[in-house]
Amino acid sequence: RSLPEAVDLAGSVDRPSPPSPPPVEPSARAVADLADVRGQALARRALEIAAAGGHNLLLCGPPGSGKTMLARRLPGILPPLTPDEALETTAIHSAGGARLDALLTERPFRSPHHTASDAALVGGGSVPRPGEVSLAHNGVLFLDELPEFKRHVLEALRQPIEDREVTVARVRGRVRLPARFQLVAAMNPCPCGGLGDVRRACGCPPRR
Repeated sequence: RSLPEAVDLAGSVDRPSPPSPPPVEPSARAVADLADVRGQALARRALEIAAAGGHNLLLCGPPGSGKTMLARRLPGILPPLTPDEALETTAIHSAGGARLDALLTERPFRSPHHTASDAALVGGGSVPRPGEVSLAHNGVLFLDELPEFKRHVLEALRQPIEDREVTVARVRGRVRLPARFQLVAAMNPCPCGGLGDVRRACGCPPRR
């Protein structure tokens, strides 16, 4: 363009809109697909309702009933990451120490062990790093064997669930990290896991 045209364009009311970010290309890696699950009609329906409404979910059933398998398929039926969500998710994982060559294009699925500390869950360190609740941002946080988690660790989930962010306080100051995730938890119906299992009877004392 010529200089006069550039001057006219700068003073024009109808300025060109900024370019939109490129669409997020889906990853070539295979994603766990709910269509692969046979049977489990009620559990599948619960998963679909949770995905549609952004609800948290508790899966309760005996060992081998497919709780973990179902939980791993929730990210696959959630809406794809938007470009902004992909950038945000990638930045969080990069801050957590992950070495990434490209944008994360799939919703994260995090499954901390039941022995994880509250710091591992919410983040921390002398140089604050994101914990599991932030690494699950824009995705799913799965707590398997829920009753095995320590009480104070579960208490630490209150703020991120309510505020959709977590505040990490350290000597150098306070850091706020995003933590918008769907919580899926799984547990056995009784300590021995036999309640509701057609293959064996429950052996727990009546008081339990």
